[in-house]
Amino acid sequence: MKTNFIMATALTVVMLTGCTNGTDNGKQETESVTAAVSFDEVLRSRRSVRSYDATKTITEAEVRELLVATQEAPSWANQQPTKYYVAMTPEKVEAVSNLIGERNKQNVAGAPVLIVSTYEKGKSGFFNGQAANEVGDGWGAYDNGLSNCYFILAARAKGYDTLIIDGRDSDELRKLFGIPESEAIMAVLALGYRAEEPRKPTHRPIDEVVQFS
Repeated sequence: MKTNFIMATALTVVMLTGCTNGTDNGKQETESVTAAVSFDEVLRSRRSVRSYDATKTITEAEVRELLVATQEAPSWANQQPTKYYVAMTPEKVEAVSNLIGERNKQNVAGAPVLIVSTYEKGKSGFFNGQAANEVGDGWGAYDNGLSNCYFILAARAKGYDTLIIDGRDSDELRKLFGIPESEAIMAVLALGYRAEEPRKPTHRPIDEVVQFS
């Protein structure tokens, strides 16, 4: 029997920020939208988005909620090696966007949040400072990917969109955020609202990627 997992019985209110209302106080009008979305729908609708609606913003509280969700991700011996460096001010977002390559910069134009994801080296995959197997620090990257996966799925469940970016100037990002050398810089994550429906990619037949014995 197919089980339809539920991401949440009731999702918290997602604040979609519209354009300014033209009044002197410059306050922005917001529209509250609540929706219960099945986990299957989250998986189906999650896409790598490369076109963002610049009129919509995301608050620090909303980003924090997504990052709290990532703490539920599993990690080697519960080492929790993943860290996140969040750019939200226009100046910091622009600084990060200038360090991810011109094409990626165009892809994330309009995204109000850019996040640098790292993991602490020498934690996941190690016991008493010794690698547990040949993968070594690859387990840190593995745990980082799991944490990022929780982030992008939690984001989609709440109506946001994301893009995982590999191209970046890690040395300059390290300087920008003061990231220590003990952390490996992995992806830059864009967070925002899609401006248009992204294309749905084709996937390999399941029998090409799965073997049953």
